[in-house]
Amino acid sequence: MTDTAPGRLAISRATLDDWRVVTGWAADEGWNPGLGDAPSFFAQDPEGFFVGRLDGEPVSAVSVVNYGRDYAFLGFYLVRPDQRGRGFGLATWQAGLAHADGRTVGLDGVPGQQDNYRRSGFAREYGTLRYIGPLSAVGAPDRHVRPVEAAGLRALLAYDGACLPADRPRFLESWLAAPGHRALARIVDGRLTGYGVLRPGRDALRVGPLFADTRADAEALLDALVAEADGGPVAMDVPESNAEAVALAEARGMKPTFDTARMYTGPIREFAQERVFGVTTLELG
Repeated sequence: MTDTAPGRLAISRATLDDWRVVTGWAADEGWNPGLGDAPSFFAQDPEGFFVGRLDGEPVSAVSVVNYGRDYAFLGFYLVRPDQRGRGFGLATWQAGLAHADGRTVGLDGVPGQQDNYRRSGFAREYGTLRYIGPLSAVGAPDRHVRPVEAAGLRALLAYDGACLPADRPRFLESWLAAPGHRALARIVDGRLTGYGVLRPGRDALRVGPLFADTRADAEALLDALVAEADGGPVAMDVPESNAEAVALAEARGMKPTFDTARMYTGPIREFAQERVFGVTTLELG
């Protein structure tokens, strides 16, 4: 996979240290990455991260993270601005997609790249809007909202898997316990009705995921998650296909700042899209 000839792009699997550089590029693009995302990303598929180097310096990147035997997700498709237009992005893209090895691949594509993704075999499924706004809790704390440990890992894994095209146990175990992450569940009469995570980002706190049976469940979780945000900016990626999720974000005064499109190369397993009030992360689905 590598080519070390001077002046030629050398593509190899990335390390966590490499990914800290790539995350900086994502921050420069205004994507507001989480401050501690990378270890949880690598926990799911440490072989799914690729970087292109020119004379030893990173210039391009992509991640293609495999979930089980049937599904993968592509993200972090980036080329350093001073090296664009030289074919480095396409070469890195092709190396990353080879890792999917026949799986259906999903991605969240920005408008300027969606035509290119279509030419690569991706079809648009629905849009996602990033909402941002100052948030604080509304009303009294909900007694049904508790730390995720109260739900039990098995129940959380089952609930999470029902809200996605694939299971992701390694990622979720890391994500729930990552430093700085606030993870809460809503449990009513012994039954899990939703869970959510708040984490620090470069420009705003990030909610993701926010999965819930109903808008009321989602709102109770959101209130509890942002209770310590002191009215600071909070960002959440909301699928347009869930009208209740859009209504919740807008009712709380959050404003859409940019949009992406969820796209797939093939069939995926059915999942409960009506439960997805906030996407986990645009980089990993």
